[in-house]
Amino acid sequence: MSTTETKASPIKAGAPRRVILQEYGIFIAFLILVVLLAFSNEYFLTTGNISNVLLQTSINGVLAIGMTFVILTRGIDLSVGSVVALSGIVAASLVTTSSTAGVAGGPFPFPVALAAGLLVGIVCGSIVGVIVSRFSVPAFVATLGMLSAARGMTLIYGGGKPVPALTPEFRSIGTANLFGIPMPVIILVVVFAVSWWLLTRTRFGRYIYAVGGNPHAAKTSGINVSRIRLLVYVISGALSGLAGMILSARTGSALPQAGIAYELDAIAAVVIGGTSLSGGVGRITGTLIGALIIGVMNNGLDLMGIQSYYQQVLKGVLIVGAVMLDQKRNQTF
Repeated sequence: MSTTETKASPIKAGAPRRVILQEYGIFIAFLILVVLLAFSNEYFLTTGNISNVLLQTSINGVLAIGMTFVILTRGIDLSVGSVVALSGIVAASLVTTSSTAGVAGGPFPFPVALAAGLLVGIVCGSIVGVIVSRFSVPAFVATLGMLSAARGMTLIYGGGKPVPALTPEFRSIGTANLFGIPMPVIILVVVFAVSWWLLTRTRFGRYIYAVGGNPHAAKTSGINVSRIRLLVYVISGALSGLAGMILSARTGSALPQAGIAYELDAIAAVVIGGTSLSGGVGRITGTLIGALIIGVMNNGLDLMGIQSYYQQVLKGVLIVGAVMLDQKRNQTF
C-alpha cells in the first residue's frame, strides 16, 4: 500500500504544474510575446501603438468570438469573411450619400442600416445552421458553400463596385472615440462580456458545452441538439454582420472584396486560445487572448519591418502548433 502511494506521489506533484500550464499557458505566452516585442522596438508600448493594436484586433476579435460558439459544438464556419462583405455592403448602401451606389430613398437613418446588416448576417447564419442541424450536412461543406454564395451575392448586389460616401453617423461605429477609447474596441468588449455571460452563466452555455462534448449523451439527456447547433451559427452570422459594418465604417466605404481570408484569422484566434476543434472544451477569454496574440504579433512584426509574407508563415505555424498541442492534450486526458 505504501509502495503504491510512493509511486503515485510524483504524478500528483506534477499535476498542479500541468494544470497551471493548461489553464494559464495562453496568458503566459501572451505576456512573453509582449515583453519580447517591447524590448525589440521602443515604439511598441506607446499609447498610440497600443490603441492601434486594439483597434486592429477588434474586428477579428468579434469574428473569433462568434467562431468560438461554433467550434465548441464541433463545428466550423468558413463563411464569416464573405458574410462580412455582404453585410457591410448592404448596410452601406442604405447610408451612402452617393446617388449611384445607394438604395432609392436613401440615405436612411443609421438604425435602419444597422438592423439590415445584422439581419443579413443572421439570415446567412440561419441558412447554414438549418443545413447543418436539420440535414446533417458537414459544417465544412455547408459553410464552404455559404462562403461562395455570400461572396457572389456581394458582387451581384454591389455590381462589383465599392459603396463610398457613408454618413458620419454610420461611420461613428468605426471611427468615434468614447472617453479616448475607439468605438470598435468598446463594441468588442461588450460582445465579449455578453458572450462570456452566455457561456458561463446560462443554461444555453452549458448546453453548448454538452453538445460539443458528447452530442449523443446531450440528446439522451433531453437537450435539443439541433436547436443548439442552429443557434450557434446564427450567433456567428450576427457577429459577422456586426464586424462587416464596423469594417465599412472604419474604411469609409464598403468593398466587395472585403473580408477575404478573415475566417482564417478567426479560426486561428480560437485555436490558439485553447478551444478544442473536437468540441466541448474552450473559453471565451482564451479566444480574446488568441485574437490579441495575432494582433500583437502582426503589429510587432510590422514595426520591425518584417514583410507580411513571413507573418502568414508564422501564423500558419502557430495554428498547426496549437492543434498539435490540443491533440496531445486529448490523448493525455
